Amino acid sequence: MHTTTETSIEREIAIAASPETVWEFLVDSEKSTRWMGLNARLDPRPGGEYHVEVCPGQTAGGEFVQLDPPHRLVWTWGWDEGSTSEVPLGSTTIEVTLVPQGEGTLLHFTHSGLPSADDLKSHTHGWEHYLERLTVAAGGEDPGPDPWAER
Repeated sequence: MHTTTETSIEREIAIAASPETVWEFLVDSEKSTRWMGLNARLDPRPGGEYHVEVCPGQTAGGEFVQLDPPHRLVWTWGWDEGSTSEVPLGSTTIEVTLVPQGEGTLLHFTHSGLPSADDLKSHTHGWEHYLERLTVAAGGEDPGPDPWAER
């Protein structure tokens, strides 16, 4: 018998940039690849495409659900059939809330709907890596080449 329990990842990070700046790194295809992915096709509107080749042969996708610039962003997430993850395309949900904090932004991140503890573990590892890179990129520095992109 196979049992599945829903799991989620929650993180809160401070970024030395305005919510407007951080927002652009979440919805602009070019800026988003500075912190995650080899290439991206982002159409930031409800029902618009979210497509990121995170690493060679590993493509995440879904669609934008809710946008309240520059405060709240919700999109679906999953992996295409060629990827190694068991999380199907668009089957989970990511919510990001941006709260002004002094000169910067407090980013609240939630990835919900992950179907297993293994998925929680692998996605937690991935998001910790990429949220750190987002903090650097949105803060105005170059996070450098993504070592995972060469895998």
